[in-house]
Amino acid sequence: MYTFIKRCFDFISALIALMILSPIFLLTAIGILISDWGPIFYKANRIGKGNKPFKMYKFRSMKVLKAPKRGSEASLRPDEDRIFPFGHFIRKAKIDELPQLINILNGTMSIVGPRPVAEDQFDMFRYGKWNEAARVPVGLSGPAALYDYIYGDQITDEKEYMEKVYPTRRELEYTYVQKASLGYDLKMIIYTVICILYSLCGKECTWILNELIEDANKTKNQ
Repeated sequence: MYTFIKRCFDFISALIALMILSPIFLLTAIGILISDWGPIFYKANRIGKGNKPFKMYKFRSMKVLKAPKRGSEASLRPDEDRIFPFGHFIRKAKIDELPQLINILNGTMSIVGPRPVAEDQFDMFRYGKWNEAARVPVGLSGPAALYDYIYGDQITDEKEYMEKVYPTRRELEYTYVQKASLGYDLKMIIYTVICILYSLCGKECTWILNELIEDANKTKNQ
């Protein structure tokens, strides 16, 4: 019953959101083209429920590479030098994630769940007990995504991120599977709105951050 209600809620919410937010989609597209001419959307190869690959959509927030990098290692940190100013804004406001409403409509994602995993990061997030995250649909938001938004996005150094953020972020994906319910999903949606408002006001939502860390610590030894 939970799975059925969740899917119905996801589909209806995404459809309504796409209609209401269509002016923001248009303005964002114009802002991207003015900032750096090229594709409006970024199509990322991601791993979803059941460890199945799919295409995830985002608004492009980085300059187009003239030539693709080769032989680069998997990184959890974006190339800050490539993010254009308008890109920083849409990332901060989470506008860059809005095209994932299309993924929610087609069923490859949910509103709340573990974050989709990049193909080159699969071995970092989907092994041992953490592969439990593959049992549920990946989400636009969720405890791991919020933790990364509040705390992880402040750390640009890859080594520091791996030491301070990655272990808790990975743990929170397992935490979601343990706590998944309609009530918890609604809580994460409300927390997401609060965190975005805090961020736009230049403040850090420390009380939500502390709660997420506490939740991760509770499941760490399971």
